[in-house]
Amino acid sequence: MTRLHNFCAGPAAMPAAVLERAREELLDYQGQGLSVMEMSHRSPTFEAIAARAEQDLRDLLAIPDNYRVLFMQGGATMQFACVPLNLLGGGGTPNYLDTGIWSTKAIKEASHLGGAHVAGSSREAGYAQVPRPDELALSGDAAYLHYCHNETIGGLAYDYVPEARSAQGDIPLVCDMSSSILSTPIDVSQYGVIYAGAQKNIGPAGITVVIVREDLLERAMPHTPSLLGWKVYADNASMINTPPTYAWYLAGLVFQWLKQDIGGLAEMEAINRRKSESLYAAIDASDFYANPIMPANRSIMNVPFTLADESLNATFLEEAESAGLLNLKGHRSVGGMRASLYNAVSEADVRALITFMQDFERRRG
Repeated sequence: MTRLHNFCAGPAAMPAAVLERAREELLDYQGQGLSVMEMSHRSPTFEAIAARAEQDLRDLLAIPDNYRVLFMQGGATMQFACVPLNLLGGGGTPNYLDTGIWSTKAIKEASHLGGAHVAGSSREAGYAQVPRPDELALSGDAAYLHYCHNETIGGLAYDYVPEARSAQGDIPLVCDMSSSILSTPIDVSQYGVIYAGAQKNIGPAGITVVIVREDLLERAMPHTPSLLGWKVYADNASMINTPPTYAWYLAGLVFQWLKQDIGGLAEMEAINRRKSESLYAAIDASDFYANPIMPANRSIMNVPFTLADESLNATFLEEAESAGLLNLKGHRSVGGMRASLYNAVSEADVRALITFMQDFERRRG
């Protein structure tokens, strides 16, 4: 069996060790005589799987006891609606920072519920950097401040944690960490809510992690649909209906891999920084390739790059795939190339990409 170099932005590469273990347990989970995907989510066996997954995630992120961990469906996109629905029950205006496509989608969703205030934007800078701290201007009645830590499509990441303060004092800081969660250690206590679609660093598509401070579970708007309310999930151990059990199980295996095989998020961050720094260095050393993002805001997870001669794009992608380098085409909205370097992408994968890029430049440049 040959595993190729997968740079997909999501659904993304999974750790080989996780896939191998899932294969071993696929037909018969630990002598139970059935697969995890076949067992009841109410069974003691699956409840143990779910409990361990949550505890391992808590350990990895050092999640304080006054935060609840929810396993939901609908992806991060559903959370664009869940955030205002669950935080605007006491009134106020939702505040957002705009740094790219996923930010604007979140803003649009909040606007459906009565409007949103853009407290900072880098649109005029072509989303090549994030707004600086002294440029943020929250509304006086801000209910929360939302931002996307890492814009998957644009390859733009924050180099600081925004201060969530309005004229009324501290407000909840809400963060979409879909494409950066578990790539580095974070201080969860700085946030009111963190949410992330699984299909980058957590596991397969189909499950979404929401980490919410307990006091915020009482702020939902009246008549919030039950399956969009965080408190319903918190009160029912994320099993208000049948959850995506197999995706939950696989996420748990990824958490175990990060703890046991990698050694935690500090070591994962060191690996990720080596990967991204080597690729950015190769891009910067070349006149053939370019990255549009200001160095301070370059993502360590998603590295977009362009070719000096765009007429070579199709040839680059065709030859890359022939060389076993998959899913390098940039998002349709921005074009060019994009290499996503999520946790399961190895340093060897990145070296193979750099070698190919240098060879392609010699032959085509």
